Amino acid sequence: MGSEKEIKMLIVSSYPPRECGLATFSNDIVNSVKKVFGNTLPIEVCALQNEKNNFEYGNEVTYVLSTAFIDDYRQIAEKINKRKDIGLVCIQHEFGLYGGEYGNYLLSFLLALNKPIITVFHTVLPEPNKKRKKVVRALVDLSNKIVVLTNKSSEILINQYNCQISKIKVIPHGTHIVLWEQKEILKKEYYYSHKIVMSTFGLISENKGIETILYAMPEIVAKHPEVIYMVIGKTHPEIIKREGEKYRNKLTDIVMELHLENNVIFINEYLELKQLLKYLTLSDIYLFTSKDPNQAVSGTFAYAMSCGCAVISNPIPHAVETLDDSTGILVNEFNNTSEFQKAILKLIENKEERLSMGRNAYSQSHTTTWENVAIKYGLLYGELTSKEEDLRFNLPPIKLDHIKELTTNIGILQFSNFSQPDPSSGYTLDDNARGLINMVMYYSFYHDESVLKLANIYLSFVEGIQREDGFFDNYRDIDLKLTEQNLEVNLEDANGRSLWVLGYVISEKEILPWHFVKRAEICWKKAYKNIHQVSSPRAIAYTLKGLYYYHLISPSETIKLQMEKLADKLLNLYNINSAENWCWYEDYMTYVNNVLPEAMLYSYLATKNKKYLKIATITFDFLLSHYFMKGQLKVISNRGWFKKQNEREFYGEQPIEVATTIITLDLFYQVTGNVKYKDQLEVAFNWFLGSNHLKQIMYNPENGACYDGLEDKHININQGAESTLCFLKARLIMNKYAEKESYKKKILKI
Repeated sequence: MGSEKEIKMLIVSSYPPRECGLATFSNDIVNSVKKVFGNTLPIEVCALQNEKNNFEYGNEVTYVLSTAFIDDYRQIAEKINKRKDIGLVCIQHEFGLYGGEYGNYLLSFLLALNKPIITVFHTVLPEPNKKRKKVVRALVDLSNKIVVLTNKSSEILINQYNCQISKIKVIPHGTHIVLWEQKEILKKEYYYSHKIVMSTFGLISENKGIETILYAMPEIVAKHPEVIYMVIGKTHPEIIKREGEKYRNKLTDIVMELHLENNVIFINEYLELKQLLKYLTLSDIYLFTSKDPNQAVSGTFAYAMSCGCAVISNPIPHAVETLDDSTGILVNEFNNTSEFQKAILKLIENKEERLSMGRNAYSQSHTTTWENVAIKYGLLYGELTSKEEDLRFNLPPIKLDHIKELTTNIGILQFSNFSQPDPSSGYTLDDNARGLINMVMYYSFYHDESVLKLANIYLSFVEGIQREDGFFDNYRDIDLKLTEQNLEVNLEDANGRSLWVLGYVISEKEILPWHFVKRAEICWKKAYKNIHQVSSPRAIAYTLKGLYYYHLISPSETIKLQMEKLADKLLNLYNINSAENWCWYEDYMTYVNNVLPEAMLYSYLATKNKKYLKIATITFDFLLSHYFMKGQLKVISNRGWFKKQNEREFYGEQPIEVATTIITLDLFYQVTGNVKYKDQLEVAFNWFLGSNHLKQIMYNPENGACYDGLEDKHININQGAESTLCFLKARLIMNKYAEKESYKKKILKI
């Protein structure tokens, strides 16, 4: 059942097609761990069921445990013990899921196992009686690690069950990523554009307290007939067995009695995830009315926040811990119709507040995406199996979705609100130049003709913003007017970057349409006349890169001499500013630092002058010594530059600095063959995948975008052109180092 090399995690839980929240939760863990770690952390499942052979499971289910029979627990444990390739057993625990008094049959399973054990408590009940406390204490003692989903559950375990703090790990309930702009799109698709949509979802039972909202509806509808309330989900299978549709029938009777047929919609289905997320995403307000004050956590609650709903909730521990005035309204009493009615009316009648709550909930939920949760489970697995060094991130698939969304027929827009393009931000030459080089690079890999359409748009923008004298402006608004920024900002870097991009395009003339290259050559010739005026270090560096690429396709002594002049300018800056402990071109490190040693190395490649190679290597190694710390990349903060005489600031890291590090590491490895550059390149790319101080992904797997910044306690989840294009270029470079679909890189103690 697997080789010894593949040390697996076995999850013990209910599992689809069984219909319950824990089954969905476990399935999400399996899928997200596979997406993040691939075959370096394979997972099998031991499915729990009430009767033998009830369900047809997927291939990942290798054991079925009938929870009503105590002998099954020991027998399954013995089979697992014989498996050398199972390194860890992760038990999903919920009271009522396992047989015996307070589920104590599970203890025989744990006692028989000789593998490391994680037990995930989905519910931690306060004020336990002696028997419950005894069972929970035994589960804690027999487990190597306890996972809970909220801080409140951790507090209860410590204070009321005497659990050691060191044994507990808080890992929140995971959430799925949805795209912000889908809210309005889906409302239109479902003909709800002029409605205010409220929803509740989950397996229906009397404990859901849905009548609390129904009784509040008549007064709400009288004032706001545009309100729709969707009750999403079928009746819980266990309730169906005991009492049929008694509770649902009660709810439909209330709807008829109160004449709410036009405002209350029952969606009596166990929905596929994709459809469920659509309903939640188009919802404006989510209502959580559970009657159980001890419900520690709710997946439905978490999903609603991640879909950008303003939430009104009863005070279960999860809601108390998560909701505040910026994300929703906490109703202080259970079963209080008037309080829910008051809260609903407040949000209906205050649109800006409602929208703000939804945006804040959406933003805060980024930390709990399933990919981020998978990283936490992966690290816990590595800790308990001593296999952390064997874990490797999967390379995410390349997606151009967001780049296409940001691109109009004029060019690529500068910024977005979350993932929604922001036309008011206008266009920059910087971003369109990046877009052009990325599309040409993408085309060289995949020969996908469709990207040439994007490349054509970006080249047209470059052509259109070049002046008659060959210089380039940088900023245009949405109406294509040049903005005041062009007069306020030094445009040298943008002009240098344009020469780099044009040189690169011309160097790919063998694969690109001749007329496309011809247009780039015309721009190049006009811009080349101004090279002698370049003075800023980064503009010099970008220009050197452009000259190198142009020299590849049209070698000449004139180009070489021009490169020597510019490289000597950088060399002179180095001689002026360097010191014994400061091997750099300036008295400070600012942005896109890597381009300076990169340009020096390109100068060496073109001229074969070894003094450029020497300084390129010295300065790049000096830069890297400040970037790589304890197995992680930490680039210069945008909060304050790193000055020669000052303490360095941390946090405020941006994707452009990471991407340029990867670009330069790739070049140095290709030129020198020094394996340390390849190793550091892979560590650097892991920054995007979760190897950063927040242990969170920096890219959006739904649309291929990249988030705009890594701060000290949060990620800026806006997805602008610069960050997304930089991530794409870094990802394209990683194609050179990928083996099949697996990214062969150690996580190196995140």
